[in-house]
Amino acid sequence: MTYEVTDHLDRKVVLPKSPKRIISICPAITETLFSLGLEKEVVGRTKYCIFPQHTIETVPIVGGTKEVNLSKVRDLQPDLIFAEKEENTEEMVNELEKIAPVFVLEVKSIQDAYRLITTLGEVTATPETANLLLASCQKSFQSIEGRVNRKAAYIIWRKPYMVVGGSTYINDVLHVMGYQNPFTNEESRYPEVTREQLANAKLDKLFLASEPFPFKEKHLGEFQAFLPNTEIILVDGEMFWYGSRMLVAGEYLAELASN
Repeated sequence: MTYEVTDHLDRKVVLPKSPKRIISICPAITETLFSLGLEKEVVGRTKYCIFPQHTIETVPIVGGTKEVNLSKVRDLQPDLIFAEKEENTEEMVNELEKIAPVFVLEVKSIQDAYRLITTLGEVTATPETANLLLASCQKSFQSIEGRVNRKAAYIIWRKPYMVVGGSTYINDVLHVMGYQNPFTNEESRYPEVTREQLANAKLDKLFLASEPFPFKEKHLGEFQAFLPNTEIILVDGEMFWYGSRMLVAGEYLAELASN
């Protein structure tokens, strides 16, 4: 049996009532599906879908988040594919729709992340489990409380430097942590910035993420050289993922916010 539903981009999608063969091309969605007890139903993932560790290794890889192997997807015979607007391209979604229904989710805030959990529960016929997961994630994030009126930027890339801008989940997390992000008014959600822009922002803290660019200890001096009055901090980028990762992220973010 099938039914018609509207995804997060207001697209009409015809889905199976209880999907049995799911492919996820977004890491946070993949991890959340496992948290909903759907490890047997998830038959395909991207190479960046690395959680839950050890369990996920048995699931076939169909490519990355920006490009997939369509023949591999076709061979897995999915009856539902999950994508996320920011993580995956429109071109990919269009091609994958020729193989199976594609439900596109969108996360730009913490509230959107909560909606993602609820939606996944509804679409995969696991609403009770999703409600429990949602409540746990909300409780985890209630512990985050930081001092206000501090400025911080979150760096995701090097050469060129790229930061988190507005209308993003990470920006909302920074806000909850008590930080003002000076780069929210840029046109891009992940704008390129110069050393001069970072210096002129008069940041209290600069967060260097472990992914997508793998910032490490050796990079601290590079930033400290032109930001002598800013505290440079290496952070676990995976703790800034949404979905079921929020269960463990709350404590990490709360500690980060309290310092």
